[in-house]
Formats: sequence, C-alpha cells, structure tokens
Amino acid sequence: MVEIFEQHDDIRTFFAELLLPVPIPRLFTYRVPRVSQENIRVGQRAIVPFGERKVVTGVITSIHEKAPQEYEAKYILELLDTFPVVSDVQLRLFHWIASYYLCTAGEVLNAALPSGLKLSSESMVQLHPAFSFEETPYSFTEKEALLLRTLAGESMDYTAIATLLGVKNPYNILKLLAAKEAIILFEELREKYRPKTDRRIRLTAAYTTAKPLEDLFQTLATKPLQEAVLLRYLQLVHVMQDPISNTAGLSRKVLTDDPELSDSSIKTLVKHSVFEEFDVIVSRFPDEDVGSTPIVPLSPLQQQAHQDILKSFTTHDYTLLHGVTGSGKTEIYINLIRQAIEGGSQALYLLPEIALTTQIVHRLKKVFGTTMGVYHSRFSDAERVEVWNGVLSGRFKFVVGVRSSVLLPFDNLGLVIVDEEHDSSYKQQEPAPRYHARDVAMMMAHMHHAKVLLGSATPSVESYYQAQQGKYGLVTLDKRFGDAQLPQVVLADIGRERRQKTLKGDFTGLLLRKIDETLQQKEQVIIFQNRRGYSPMVNCEDCGWVPKCVNCAVSLTYHQYRHALVCHYCGYKENLPQQCPICTSARLKTVGYGTEKLEEELNLHFPNAQVQRMDLDTTRSKNSYETIIDQFERGETNILVGTQMVTKGLDFDHVSLVGIFHADRMIHFPDFRSYERAFQLITQVSGRAGRRDKPGTVIVQTSDPEHPLLQLILRHDYRGFYEVQLADRLQHHYPPFSRLIEITLKHADKRVCRQAAETLAEACRTNLSSVYILGPGEPAISKIRNQFLMNILIKVPRANANLGQIKSTLLSLAESLTQQKEFRSTRIILDADPM
Repeated sequence: MVEIFEQHDDIRTFFAELLLPVPIPRLFTYRVPRVSQENIRVGQRAIVPFGERKVVTGVITSIHEKAPQEYEAKYILELLDTFPVVSDVQLRLFHWIASYYLCTAGEVLNAALPSGLKLSSESMVQLHPAFSFEETPYSFTEKEALLLRTLAGESMDYTAIATLLGVKNPYNILKLLAAKEAIILFEELREKYRPKTDRRIRLTAAYTTAKPLEDLFQTLATKPLQEAVLLRYLQLVHVMQDPISNTAGLSRKVLTDDPELSDSSIKTLVKHSVFEEFDVIVSRFPDEDVGSTPIVPLSPLQQQAHQDILKSFTTHDYTLLHGVTGSGKTEIYINLIRQAIEGGSQALYLLPEIALTTQIVHRLKKVFGTTMGVYHSRFSDAERVEVWNGVLSGRFKFVVGVRSSVLLPFDNLGLVIVDEEHDSSYKQQEPAPRYHARDVAMMMAHMHHAKVLLGSATPSVESYYQAQQGKYGLVTLDKRFGDAQLPQVVLADIGRERRQKTLKGDFTGLLLRKIDETLQQKEQVIIFQNRRGYSPMVNCEDCGWVPKCVNCAVSLTYHQYRHALVCHYCGYKENLPQQCPICTSARLKTVGYGTEKLEEELNLHFPNAQVQRMDLDTTRSKNSYETIIDQFERGETNILVGTQMVTKGLDFDHVSLVGIFHADRMIHFPDFRSYERAFQLITQVSGRAGRRDKPGTVIVQTSDPEHPLLQLILRHDYRGFYEVQLADRLQHHYPPFSRLIEITLKHADKRVCRQAAETLAEACRTNLSSVYILGPGEPAISKIRNQFLMNILIKVPRANANLGQIKSTLLSLAESLTQQKEFRSTRIILDADPM
C-alpha cells in the first residue's frame, strides 16, 4: 500500500497519478515537489491545480518517474495528509464501481469522500496593489466605484459582490475592472472540516498550591462575584487532592451556564491570569459505556439460526437469512457483530434508511457504545468526517449506516450485514455513481475476504434465486419471537361497500370499525398510504382542467398545510387558484388521498384520538423522525399515518391494527417489479402489527379482493409468490435470468430527444449481439425539469459472458452520438441494474 522512495544524491523527478473528483474517465499526472518526495504516499489527499483557475482535492493512486507525453505536468500544490486516508482496497473498489455502473472513478470518489475532506476553492477578488483612484487614467461607473471602495477594506467573493451591487451576474463588471488593472482575481482555499473543540478553563500554575490560593481568596474578599466563580470551580475540580484534574480543567460552559455566576467575572479572572483558557478536541458523538446493556440471550430458534449462519459461512461467502417480520433477526445480527469484533475484525451493518431505523441504532448503541459509528446523510459534514477518521484510526470497530457507508475506509473488514436487502433505497438514483449498495457491499467483502449476511422477511427475487441455486447459503427463520403470531390479514372490498353505500369517503366501514375497536382497547393503529401531500390531484368539475407542472409531465399535488400545488419531481410550486383558469368555474375539487388528507379525515372520524403523520414533509429536520417515533412509543399518539417510512425498522408493543389504505395502485404500477414491491411493502407494513403476545390484524382495502397477489399475501406465502414471479421473469427475460441496462436520453427539444434515441437504439442493434433491446419509448413520466425523456432497455442474458465488452460498447456508442452536431446537447444516462 505505502510507497516510499529512498533519497539518493542524484536529482530525480517523481510524478504522481491522481484520481480527481471530476466526471472525466482518466487519471491525471502531476509533478511531485522535491520537498514532498520523502512524505508522499498512495492514498493521501493532495491539492492540485485543475484547468486555468480551479484547484481541487485529489487522491494519489501511484508514484513513478515517467513524465506525461501529451502535456507538461503541473506541480502538486500541497499534501494534505501525513498518512493515507484512502486504502488501496478502496481504490480498487472505486474502479470496480465505475466499470460496473458505467460512470467514472472520479464520480465515485466524489460520492465517497465526505465534503468536509475536500478542500473548496472559491474565486475571490481583491484590489490591485498598484491601483489608485487619483492616478488611474480610467473612469468608472457608479457600481464599479462602489465595489472598488469596498475592496479597499477587504477581499470579497463573487456572491458577496453580486449582493453588494444588486446584480445577478457580476462577471462582466469584474472583467472590465480586471482589464483596467483595478482588481486581481485569485483562488482562496477553505478546508471544510474543522474538529469540534470545547473551550475549557483551569487555574494557572501560580494558584495550584495552598498558600497562593489562600492569598487569592483574601484579595477577592471584596469581589464576591469573582470569589463565587473561584469557589464553584474548586467545588468541581479538586485541585489540592488531585492536581492532575486541574490540568484537564473544566468546560467553560459549565460555569457560564450557571445562572448564579457572572460571565464578566470569569473574563476578569482570565484577564488577571487567575484562570487560563484552552481548547480541546472533542467527539461530536455522545459517549456511551460499551456493554452498558447486556446482549439479550437468543431463543432456541434464534440460536439454531445463528448456528446455521456460522455453518453456512464455512462454505459460502454470502448467506441469505429469510426471517419473517418479528422473528428477532436483529438479536442474531448483534451476536454476529460481537463475535466479529471480538475476533479482531471490523463489521458493517447496512440499513436502507438510517433516519427510519432510529430504534435499531439506539439498541445497538446500548450494546456497543463508543466502538460503534453511525454514518448517514442527516449528519453534518464534520460528523461524517469524524466517522471516516474513526474508521481509519480504529476507534470505530463497527459502523451502522446507509448505502454510502460501503465507501468508508475499512482495512480489516470481517462481516457485512445487509438488513432489508430487498429495499430499493439501497440503489442510488441521482447523481452518478448509480450503484446498488447491497451488490457493492458483496464486492467489497470479496476484496476483504469477509462474509456477508443478507437479511429480509421478503427477499428480492434475485437474492432468493441465488440462494436456491446454491450460490448463497440460505437460513430460514419462519416463526416470530416468543409467543407472537403472524397477523391476520383481512381484505376490505371497496367495490362491495360502495354498492352497499357503507363507504365514508374512501374509508371502508370495516376499516373504520376496526380502528374504533382498537382505540377502545387502548391499542395503537398504523395507516399506510404510499402517497404524501393532501391530494394527488386537483381538477375542475365543470371543464375537467387539471393543474400540471410547468417543468414536468405530471399533475401537481395539493399540499394543504402550504396551501399550494407542488411538483414532487422538480419542486415547482404555485398557489391553488380560486377559480379555474380555463372556464373560471369555482368548482375545483381535490381528487384522491395523500397522507395529509388521511390525517385530516381521521381527526374528523376520531376526534378524541391523537393522530400523527410521518412522511417526507413532516420529517425534513434532523430530529423530527425521532420525535414522532418517541411520541408513538410513549402512547402519546394513537394513530400513525405514513408512507413507506412506517414499513421499515419499527417495533412497537401496542400496535394491534395496520390499515393498508389503497393496495391496488401499488399492484398495478407499470413496472415489472410492481408485484414484488407490492408484496414486500404490504408484508413489511403488516409486520408492524401484533409484535408481542397480542394478536394483530391487517386490513387491506382493495377493489379486487380475488387478485392472486393478495391471496398470496393473505396466506403469508412468500414461496408461492416467488415461484409465480420466477416463471414470469423467465418468460420475459427479466432478472434474475438477465441483467438490465437502462439508457435514458434527455433533451429540451422533444423531437431531438426522440431522434437521438432512435439513432442510438439502431446503433445498439447493429453493434450488440445476443442481447434483447426494447425501445426507444417514452417513460411513464416523459418530461422532468424541462427535459424530455426517452428510454432504451438492454436485456443481457446471464449466460452472456461479454457483459464488460457490452458496457464498453455502450459507452463508446453514447460518446459517438454526442459528438454528432445535432445531438451534442443530448444528455445520455447509462444505468446498470436499474430499479
């Protein structure tokens, strides 16, 4: 890993290959300054010039003595690290991700490195040292003169200049001033990561013995506020009995937060050298005692599953744990993680969405304490850097995190657990790299010679197929923990109730009765509706007008709390009109139910119940999700309404009823995975009911109670579902029998987009053999953010051994297309294994 060059008397010139966080498929060669030759290592970060005006942070991938032939190598400006922060295994993984997911290694690096580890470069402006208003031959406009007077006091960035001058784009003004030699433009580097520090206070050495301290108290006898500060410090820090405790000092905040103490008195004591202040670097994560909560003993069934997993690991690198909801998979995970750590290895526990699995994180913290790191997007840049450094230093033996945690710098990984392995949240959609964390985790584990455990109550068809074929080990846990039983699933027939006139809005009488009975028994209810907002659509009852997004080919969703129409694809927002803009009718009606409308109607039906909503709108802030969960756990909320968030990682003692508000929309979505997703979602959310010794009930509202998929869900028959899906996918060449590559073309002109797609599809048919090519065709949503979309789907049979060559050909064909004049502005996105 580490490359060190011996120094000789002769002068030698070294060069370094750097991976830069830019979407260009190549490495860049830079000259190593002589002062850095002794210290440079593969895996260190370095600041380098890029282009005419930018500087970027790259990672050194190799060091050699061969100068580039095509260009004059620029010098590395500065090495940022004493030791490598990216391992060679990581670099190999980054290149594998780039190759498999049809992107560049620079894009992978950009996603992997926390932004706090990438130095930012900002263009700054300062007054030219030789500039003088009196001596310059040039005249200036009012705005130019204002800027020059302001720059006399300080340098400014572009944003501040735009604000000062009241213009959107200050570049023309700056260009003119630079030509008049009045200003200089330069790059200012700002390192984003700053360690968290605690300002502490301690007695100076002059007052740490008895006699000087007694004299000090006599001096302060007429200054009671300062004396109070000193007394409080000595109560908390026993200077005489334990002199070392004074070296560590006391957090200044302890004194300033005391309402009886004066902050100005503290400052006075510091000024007169009674106290001294200093900073110490502290963790951003609260300390918890390791092992403060003992590991729960496994039940006989869990113990058997645990042994079966260990046995499977002796013959398989990857094992699938198929355990029904509530079977106690987490306890098995905890025992496996503990064994890995005790064996000297690192462990990674992947969860689909960390913000949605607060309960699990709290349970793990109580067991593993400070040896565990948590890594997710709701952390600040500084917190993510701290976890990265904690993995590097060995402080964190175990990390629980979302998909991006597969890119952390592990160096001794022994175990990877992918919980809810079926979940689509593991797939990165935008921007590149569009990787699937489960599959990247398996490749990473292969590079580390580690074991992988995939866990799910509803495994993906692909993973279960691999287990059935013997490529993965398979362990089954088909009973719930303790005496808990799987919930009873009941279908509520919307059509029949509509004919019998027992519907109230879109609520069946059966669901309302069951909610009422559950509340009377002091139990809790979860209602699942996979659509946020108040109403999915607004229309005019007279002319049929429906408000559409100006940027996307979708209708706007009405959000009552904002009193606005919102696009869920681009964020476009407009006010709800008072009347129809087409026919001026005031008869505008909301159509359909979002979670917001469900919350409102449940409050009307059950005015004495506390109803809470959990969706993207109510959980935007860092701790909002935890607050909602805590209130529900404490029984302060009786009914929880939510989207997919309520299906994942939740374990409540008092939930005995789950309602699926509208199952049909999930089942009939136009996608080959729609049955699989519907089965998984309904099964997962059903698993929230009856988790202890109380029986649970699930009410599924549907207009088609005889649908075969719903009948399988009624019987909790995963194997039957799997066999039906497998036969269908074999017939239509879908995974697991084929690999998919989706090509999406985007252009502001619909005609150009279609023509480009047809040209590319024809080129694919000409240059690729033994594959199935579908399209081009318009996707269900054919316009997003003012860009028209066309799709081409490539199906590569598993038996085709030329997957790498096929991907290389696709990249070449896409590049050739964009080099044609008429298609130059077409954006082409290649997505391997799309979800």
